[in-house]
Amino acid sequence: MLNIELDQETEARLVEILAREKTTSDELIKRLVKERWLSLQPRQTIVERLGGHPEHLLEDAPPDLSERANRKKAIADYLKKRHPQYDLQ
Repeated sequence: MLNIELDQETEARLVEILAREKTTSDELIKRLVKERWLSLQPRQTIVERLGGHPEHLLEDAPPDLSERANRKKAIADYLKKRHPQYDLQ
């Protein structure tokens, strides 16, 4: 249980927030505490947010795929195989 004393200005702001958001003070405090707690947590990387590293992404990739020309050719070959109806020149 939480008992707090607010000055008049803060109480007036609280009443306005509650009216605009159509919520109770209990729900508002719970939400604010959760938002604050989440802001203190370490941020996830983009890979973590997407569920982690793909397990089999490059297992069949040739070793020289890190070179731009080879990547470009590999992508073009993949697209030609996947969409033979388009002439990709």
